[in-house]
Amino acid sequence: MAGSAPGGGRPLIITEDPLLLDDLLRLCAAAGAEPHVHHALPGQDGAVGTGGGAGSVGWESAPLVLVGDDAARRVRGAPRRAGVFLVGRELDDPDVWQRAVEIGAEEVLRLPDAESRLVDRIADVVEGAGRPALAVGVIGGSGGAGASTLACALAVRAARAGERTILIDGDPLGGGMDVLLGGESAEGLRWPDFAASRGRVGAGALEESLPELHALRVLSWDRGDRGVVPPAAMRSVVAAARRRGGVVVVDLPRRVDEAVAEVLAQLDLVLMVVPGELRSVAAAGRVAAGVRMVARDVRVVVRGRCPGGLDPEAVAGLLGAPLAGEVPVEVGLPGRVAEGEPPGTQGRGALARFCDGFWQRALGSAQGVPA
Repeated sequence: MAGSAPGGGRPLIITEDPLLLDDLLRLCAAAGAEPHVHHALPGQDGAVGTGGGAGSVGWESAPLVLVGDDAARRVRGAPRRAGVFLVGRELDDPDVWQRAVEIGAEEVLRLPDAESRLVDRIADVVEGAGRPALAVGVIGGSGGAGASTLACALAVRAARAGERTILIDGDPLGGGMDVLLGGESAEGLRWPDFAASRGRVGAGALEESLPELHALRVLSWDRGDRGVVPPAAMRSVVAAARRRGGVVVVDLPRRVDEAVAEVLAQLDLVLMVVPGELRSVAAAGRVAAGVRMVARDVRVVVRGRCPGGLDPEAVAGLLGAPLAGEVPVEVGLPGRVAEGEPPGTQGRGALARFCDGFWQRALGSAQGVPA
């Protein structure tokens, strides 16, 4: 989990330009931040400050410093630090880069073009953004492959291991992941509530708004007939889900449209579930071709043994993707699910053992998912 940002999560603004200050205050408000404002370097008589008194913040302790173009020369000579940005509105100033170098700015941001970028950086400070969540997508190589079952089990096992976990239902025709978790009547927002989302979605607000089932948060579809969420909303919501770290699992439809492509682009890994039969392997080849156009890492999970004599390694070889493992068919699972027991609950079951092994490898690697 990401910790609180230094300086109480409040950025420092240094400017005497009233118009620029209005813009920066507006952008801070959009990001949910309450900034400190100074006309020069904070500290006694304009000297460089490192902490300030109660309720104030200094140059070195602020988590983010936004220096107006007008104030660049006044902060020249301040200690070098990360998180300093030179902000202005003049697009054709040839000396702006020299001033940025003089104050050690990471970047020059010109308004209004850079407003979205600046809101993102301010919001990162407010939310204490750290390492993003490990995001894993699950997709069926053919109809009835069991992708939703595996996605649900992965989320359940990650939550039981103590990981902050969000399960996202990316398939509007899949029947609802909240149903699979036994929480179709649970209070909380569903996908249609986010259809109008644009730009940055607050990570904390998203998480708190979703139904909590079996120690995880789930974003599913409601029982209405609306089954389309714009690509921009998909992108914003998935990005927010990842921002607080932990694990994000996404159940994906087999058809890759523009909205699904936005999700695939943010995933660290896609597990393609392929039943152990030749027709399913053939169908999975077409699915894999579409997924590989966007996803950076696609791996195969073979469910059951192939009666044609193909072992799991051979199935993965035919699909041209690494093998993530084999999940034997678990006797009694459909009946338990029908009785309200989510997949993965049985700790000694084949499905739970696969998921536990997967997370041990994935979360135990400092670089993410090991090859």
